[in-house]
Amino acid sequence: MEIEIATIGGYEEVGRQMTAVRAGDDVVVFDMGLNLSKVLIHDDIRTERMHSLDLIDMDAIPDDRVMSDLGGDVKAIVPTHGHLDHIGAISKLAHRYDAPIVATPFTLELVKGEIEDESKFSVDNDLVEMEAGDAMSIGERCDLEFVNVTHSIIDAINPVLHTPEGAVVYGLDKRIDHDPVLGDPFDMERFREIGREGDGVLCYIEDCTNANKKGRTPSESVARSHLQDVIHSMEDYDGGIVATTFASHVARVTSLVEFAKDIGRQPVLLGRSMEQYSGTAERIGATEFPDDLGMFGHRNSVDRTFERIMEDGKENYLPVVTGHQGEPRAMLTRMGRGETPYDLENGDKVVFSARVIPEPTNEGQRHQSETLLGMQGARIYDDVHVSGHLSREGHYEMLDAIQPRNVIPAHQDMSGYSGYVNLAENQGYQMGRDLHVTRNGNRIQLIE
Repeated sequence: MEIEIATIGGYEEVGRQMTAVRAGDDVVVFDMGLNLSKVLIHDDIRTERMHSLDLIDMDAIPDDRVMSDLGGDVKAIVPTHGHLDHIGAISKLAHRYDAPIVATPFTLELVKGEIEDESKFSVDNDLVEMEAGDAMSIGERCDLEFVNVTHSIIDAINPVLHTPEGAVVYGLDKRIDHDPVLGDPFDMERFREIGREGDGVLCYIEDCTNANKKGRTPSESVARSHLQDVIHSMEDYDGGIVATTFASHVARVTSLVEFAKDIGRQPVLLGRSMEQYSGTAERIGATEFPDDLGMFGHRNSVDRTFERIMEDGKENYLPVVTGHQGEPRAMLTRMGRGETPYDLENGDKVVFSARVIPEPTNEGQRHQSETLLGMQGARIYDDVHVSGHLSREGHYEMLDAIQPRNVIPAHQDMSGYSGYVNLAENQGYQMGRDLHVTRNGNRIQLIE
């Protein structure tokens, strides 16, 4: 059986992920993502109103026209998790394929939201829910399996396409966490089994975000302990405390809500994406929040909440807001510009439970946001965080566990691949033979 990989998006940057695997005449597409930085550099872009070809020309979504050269029939579209760089183009591209969208429950709910917001295209693909640990048939000779992984969002999986020639493991995005705050631990045992079964692993496609970082990525429980220490240290402060984190990081938001209660403050979630992710997680039973927790996404309701906080006293509340990357229209950035009823004063605390995504647009916006907050006298608590991606020793563990015959680095630019290439070469892989460093729009023939 012929096995071919099309590296469509996410092989020259962090963002707009999309990969297609053809096994004979059957094709599975993994991820359809957005490169948000390509959108943010433009003012007032409304992607839901834009044509896919315009977004492709902006390098904001994958250029999937290479699919016409790949051949075969798409049997499934499989987003690995709910981050926009993995699901943000589904509403623009999925309608081109007569195939179901198959995802875990939380991811599928977020995909539904993307589809409902879309105003340019009608996306009528069937939506199929599949849990980690489950499998489904792809064509007559292949099977698709979901393996549970841990990441900075709940319900993340690594999909595995089992073919007669061996397994293709799509390894985006994860860290090895045996003590997560929400959800099940990383299923390393299953990965080891896949490496030993049948013909083993034909190909491993790996997220290289932190491949140049030494050591091992800590557990989310480490970030939770750090965050607890920071928030509890503010218990006697009688001014304003504001926290920001990835809205999609439901485990981190859950911890922030708990620690706010610990120090006698009422948590409140502010911002459209904060309401979207946490509200969805609570609705499907993935987490549990206090009955009195407020979630507000619309700007008017957010401003009314800020007014109530100022009337009741900032010392009684801990707003958890969007804006950890300094996004121009996010809540924290508006607070820094003085565009909300919330008055930041000298000595007020701002906790960034997130790192800057290493990309020039984000770095510039975050610097501007922190400068504005500092001009109002805010005290910044930075980097109360652990990454959701494997560092070098995690990559070593995965290669050792599954022993793939071919490796394709992904989720970085060319310079970002260097650490992973060095690691793989030290493990006996060779560039151009079984270690395939590639670009967007290429095809790799593994079995002819």
